[in-house]
Amino acid sequence: MENEYLTVSQINAYINKKLKFDNNLKNIYVKGEISNFKTYPSGHSYFTLKDKNSQIPAVMFKGRRRYLKFEPENGMKVIVKGKIEVYERDGKYQLYASSITEDGLGELHIAFEQLKKKLDKEGLFDDAHKKEIPKYPKRIGVVTAQTGAAVKDIITTIKRRYPYCEILVFSTLVQGEMASGQIVRQIRHAQNFNIDTLIVGRGGGSIEDLWPFNEEIVAREIHSCKIPVISAVGHETDWTISDFVADKRAPTPTAAAEIAVPEINEIKYKVTQLNQRINKSINDKLIQSKQKVDDISQKQIFKTPESIYEIKQMHLDNLIGKLNFTSKDIISENKNKLLKIESRAILRNPKEVTKTKRELFLRNVDKLTILDPLLTLKRGYSIAKIDDKVISSAKDVESGDELDIEFDDGTVNTKVI
Repeated sequence: MENEYLTVSQINAYINKKLKFDNNLKNIYVKGEISNFKTYPSGHSYFTLKDKNSQIPAVMFKGRRRYLKFEPENGMKVIVKGKIEVYERDGKYQLYASSITEDGLGELHIAFEQLKKKLDKEGLFDDAHKKEIPKYPKRIGVVTAQTGAAVKDIITTIKRRYPYCEILVFSTLVQGEMASGQIVRQIRHAQNFNIDTLIVGRGGGSIEDLWPFNEEIVAREIHSCKIPVISAVGHETDWTISDFVADKRAPTPTAAAEIAVPEINEIKYKVTQLNQRINKSINDKLIQSKQKVDDISQKQIFKTPESIYEIKQMHLDNLIGKLNFTSKDIISENKNKLLKIESRAILRNPKEVTKTKRELFLRNVDKLTILDPLLTLKRGYSIAKIDDKVISSAKDVESGDELDIEFDDGTVNTKVI
């Protein structure tokens, strides 16, 4: 009976062996949609690959996971390369993934878009962070491969356009897994050499060849670099993350050199133009000044300067004449006033004036005497008073009032009955 049954482990091992030796399941591409994607601390990622009618569990181990250029997300339509085997412990078959690409897009393209979106959200592409490229640099650094067309084009272009500029080359790998780390180290190293502008880049190639310039560590190093950075990666149609984060993007290494330095002939031409403008401005000023001097020298005052004194002398004579005339008028007027005063009677006969004033005074005294109330009392009249107040009417007196009757020779007190 023991030969008539199998254990569960034997069954699962047998099925797994069958699947492993099935060539149709060894290296397959499975198309579907990712769901329940999760990466554990171990570094292994587990997910489900599904379509409209079915699903299959899948796993990507850490050793394969590290080669992914992008982060898989739920809902992403992908093509998974791998093999089908049985996980004997649970007795279920699953897809062991060796690579994942988005359906219709390469994984590098996905990684590029994901990193671009991430860094843009952090603000690494903002114009506010862009540093201005110096117009007249004294020293330029170039981070690129020491051999190759790119560095030769950059050096040739700079020497031709602006031979006064010193060039320092910081050699680095520009493709492969080790390239991004070397690029970062050389960018840091270049900042110790008092460089005005730093060109970072390489010549053309495939997206895989250019990939180090899409690495996050390179992008962050360019962003934090204290030197203005020109990114020059590939051809005009090639765009990398370095292009977005750099202070200036050049379509080619040669174009980067043209951006980094001015054209010496253009500078000479501008200097010549400025010199001509300055000379013309000076000449025009001299001509204007000479004309002003000529105009001034033609004035009458410079031809006959004595005319200034003649005019002033005439003016002085005129003032003297007016002063003499006015003085005579004042003296004549005051003399007439003096004669009038001298002709008055008071000056001719002062005693006569005193006599006249005395007669006038006596006449006024006589007039006042007539109005004296005391003279009225002498003629037999009397004055009735109450409390020194003169009573002029009988209506002002009542029975019992005491009156003072004033006569010429005295006063009598009486009472009204």
